[in-house]
Amino acid sequence: MSTGVTAASASAFTEAMARLASGVAVVSARRPDGAPCGLLVSSLCSYSARPPSVLVSVARDSRSCQVLADGAEFGVHLLGRGDAALAAVFAGRGEDKFAEAAWSWDGAVPRLAGTCAYLRCAPGAAFGHGDHVVVIGEVVRCDLGGDDPLVYYRRSLGWRLAGEP
Repeated sequence: MSTGVTAASASAFTEAMARLASGVAVVSARRPDGAPCGLLVSSLCSYSARPPSVLVSVARDSRSCQVLADGAEFGVHLLGRGDAALAAVFAGRGEDKFAEAAWSWDGAVPRLAGTCAYLRCAPGAAFGHGDHVVVIGEVVRCDLGGDDPLVYYRRSLGWRLAGEP
């Protein structure tokens, strides 16, 4: 589809999107071998109220991508400002990201303890676009915690009120 507008360079686009503040979440699932897997995402949004659904964008080169694209149940853990260390673990490439995290199984979904909110999701749809796969999950359970959100802005994690430097 041609719009008459030239495509933005990848670096300009990345820099522009770094200026968009977003919440962060850990998305978790069970691999086919039974082990938990998970990754940190900042591309997450509500998708639908009826049925309650979320949309998550996952890089194709993520080790968790195929599990989510294949339709696994998954958990979305919205992180609070006290979860920066947990976020760093799940943003990394470590082999066992759950080794030092407090977690338990919620059916087939690995659930992290003490997060700002937890959404258990049934698979809805998944489709590829560019270097990512878009995964839609129908929320079957929602548990709320009590922390302020951890925010990703200009390539760093933190917590700010609107207007703070």
